[in-house]
Amino acid sequence: MQKLAVGIDIGGTNTVFGLVDKKGNILAEDFIFTKEYLIFQAFIDELCDRIQSLAEKLNCELVGIGVGAPNANYLDQCIQNASNLPWKGKFELGKLLSQKIRVPVFVTNDANASAMAEMLFGGAVGMKNFMVLTLGTGLGSGIVVNGELVHGHSGLAGEMGHMIVRPEGRHCGCGRLGCLETYVSATGIKRTVSKLFAKFSYSSELRNIPFNRMSARRLASEAYSGDQIAIEAFEFTGKILGIALANVIALNNPEAIFLSGGLSKAGNLILKPTQYHMEQNLLSVFQEKTQLKLSSVEGNSGVLGSAALVWKVVE
Repeated sequence: MQKLAVGIDIGGTNTVFGLVDKKGNILAEDFIFTKEYLIFQAFIDELCDRIQSLAEKLNCELVGIGVGAPNANYLDQCIQNASNLPWKGKFELGKLLSQKIRVPVFVTNDANASAMAEMLFGGAVGMKNFMVLTLGTGLGSGIVVNGELVHGHSGLAGEMGHMIVRPEGRHCGCGRLGCLETYVSATGIKRTVSKLFAKFSYSSELRNIPFNRMSARRLASEAYSGDQIAIEAFEFTGKILGIALANVIALNNPEAIFLSGGLSKAGNLILKPTQYHMEQNLLSVFQEKTQLKLSSVEGNSGVLGSAALVWKVVE
């Protein structure tokens, strides 16, 4: 019977999960809508039922579960007050999953999971010092130093999305003002577009789209078609991100920074302005420039990276 690991990527909109072999092949994949489950236990019950259904279809043996989630703590396997998730408080994610599916469970920050995927299956193979930024509903960051993920003193390192980049700026789901993810994320760029509608009188197809139906994909499509509002939105977003990355490089001097997630699918629209403003604001001692790249992981990096947590430990 084939042995497979479960990789779970809990996002603010969707929770994607898959069964992954040791070579990084996703053999089965499914998802549920995270925001439909306002009670955490109901979310766990549905998630486990769907995972077991996938395992039965493949007639495989599950050897472990890896989970990447916002505000997830690698040390205690809990999630707590993630601003983009519907549950507030502290929840024993690892314990609840292992009670339903009797296998080892490993929990980490969702961006840490993406960093694991990049290190094992993507562009960071062979690198010892790099970062992965996940640009989705929010902004997460996975940091690798000397070949090891950085977890920090209490297991919660890597919250770059909650660096305050504009004091007294936009209200964030964490309760503070001016966090990076309120500007640099799929949600953040939509908020920027709303501001630009008032600032400029440009004709734009985007003016006809309600805020809750606008997407990063549509913004990218309009920008590539020459929509000036969309172009300005990506330029502004890249500027904010580039300056923030220049500050982070001064702290950990990574060889490369990889962008993943929905907003990164815009390609050069986000990559070029980010790289320009990053390099313009770098400390002069960094003569060897940090590479800024799009993730090259094929498939869902959150699922692959979460499953890699299992394969790193389970034989």
